[in-house]
Amino acid sequence: MKLTGKVAIVTGGGRDIGKAVSLKLAQQGAKVVVNYNSSATEAEATVAAIQKAGGNAIAVKADITKGAEVAKLVAEAQKAFGNEIHILANVAGGMVARKLLADMDEEFWDHVMGLNVRSAFLLTKHVVPFMPAGSSIVNFSSQAGRDGGGFGASAYATSKGAVATFTRSMAKELGPKNIRVNAVDPGMIATTFHDTFTKPEVRTAVAGSTPLRREGKAEEVADLVAYLASDESSFITGTNIDINGGTYFS
Repeated sequence: MKLTGKVAIVTGGGRDIGKAVSLKLAQQGAKVVVNYNSSATEAEATVAAIQKAGGNAIAVKADITKGAEVAKLVAEAQKAFGNEIHILANVAGGMVARKLLADMDEEFWDHVMGLNVRSAFLLTKHVVPFMPAGSSIVNFSSQAGRDGGGFGASAYATSKGAVATFTRSMAKELGPKNIRVNAVDPGMIATTFHDTFTKPEVRTAVAGSTPLRREGKAEEVADLVAYLASDESSFITGTNIDINGGTYFS
């Protein structure tokens, strides 16, 4: 129970990696705020699973691309669990669609940037004032942010590259307050993301080409997030940690 007494906000906490992160942090003793926007049923199911296991969690709806709703999310967290917030896991984001340059318009580009970069900025801005020394922020970049992404993923890859840079910048800015900021960079993880955006034959080929010869699991990413959220990683900040089975080395 390494996170006993901690309060965590997990964006996109109701499904896939976000769900796994929510469950893992709660298992380690944290009180978890499961944020969702459109996945109400999944978020409530995640909260129910945490409570059934003896943990403490609430679900809060908020569009994290909008400052007013992020402020509401923080207020709901404080109403439930007190003024301090110790862990912020910025899991929520998305590709939206695979589009080549000729097919993208400004609205699409801005939408992807909003989901992945603006959201991380807004959450950080609104949560940091309530983070005591020793707190931890874990952002979600991607292998795509490292290598440019697959065919039609340029907007997504660019946004995730921006998250990686934002992570480094915030690590420098918030370090004197003893707030650590790191990011995880997942590769091919078995989630609905790849069910939606990656062809089965591509998934098979990518999994087969990794040194470990398989896709990753959401729970394995959650284990890494829990480590970065805990005091066990107290001298780690500004990192972007690859978790991809060896597909890409930074």
